Amino acid sequence: MRLFHKIKRNSLNLGKIKSYLVYAFGEVILISIGVLIAWKINNINEIYKSKAVELKIYTTLNEELDTNLKVIDTAIAKYTEDIEKMQRTLNYISISSNKLSQGAKDTIINTHFRTTNFLDGAISSVVNTKFDLLESDLLKNLLIAYPNDIESFKIQESIIKNIVTNRIQPVLEKHLSLTDILVMQNTKYNKIKTVGEKSNYQKLLKSREYQNSIIDRLVQSEKLLDIANNLRKKTLVISINLNQELS
Repeated sequence: MRLFHKIKRNSLNLGKIKSYLVYAFGEVILISIGVLIAWKINNINEIYKSKAVELKIYTTLNEELDTNLKVIDTAIAKYTEDIEKMQRTLNYISISSNKLSQGAKDTIINTHFRTTNFLDGAISSVVNTKFDLLESDLLKNLLIAYPNDIESFKIQESIIKNIVTNRIQPVLEKHLSLTDILVMQNTKYNKIKTVGEKSNYQKLLKSREYQNSIIDRLVQSEKLLDIANNLRKKTLVISINLNQELS
C-alpha cells in the first residue's frame, strides 16, 4: 500500500494523471480484496463456531437419550412384572384363603409403586432456545414430538398411581392386617404377627371393590406398556439420527 501511495505522488508530481488513476484504481482493488478475504475468514470462523455448538448439542442430546433408553427398559421390565402379578392375583380369587401360599399373599400385599423419571432438560432446551442451530429437519420434527410422547407416558403412569394409592391400598388396609406387610418387609416383626389382628384374604379377594381395582390396574398397566414400547422405538429412532449427524 505504501508503494502505491509513493507511485501516485510521483505520478501527480510528474503530471501523469492517467498513471495516477491506474494506481488509484489498483489500490481500491487491493483494499476490496482485503475486505473480502477478512469477511470470508470471519464467515469460516462463524461456520466452525456454529458447527462446534451443533456438535455439543448433539452430544448432550445423545447422552440424555441413552439414559432415557435405560429408564424405559427398566420401566418396561417393571410393568411387565406388574401385569403378571395382577394376572396371578385375579387367579387367587377362586382359591380359598387357607390354600394361599406365602408367595401368593406376598404378591397381594406388595403394591409398591415407583414413578419413572425421565431426563428431558437437554431436549426442552434445544426445542425452546437452540432449535435453529439444528440442520436436520427430520431430527427437528422428532424432537418436537418427543416431549409430548414422554408426557403421554407420565399421564398414564399417574392414572396407575392413583389406582394404587386411592383404591387398592385402602381396601387392602380394610381387610388385611398391616402386620403382614411389616413381616414381609422385616422379619424382626414376626412376634407382632402372632398377637396382632389377623388378615382376611378371603374377604379381600371376594370384594368387588378389590377385584375392580385390580382389573383396572391391569388394563391401565397394559396401556402403559404399549406407550412405553412406542416411546422406546421413538427414542431409538432419534438416537440413530443423532449418531448419523455425529458421524
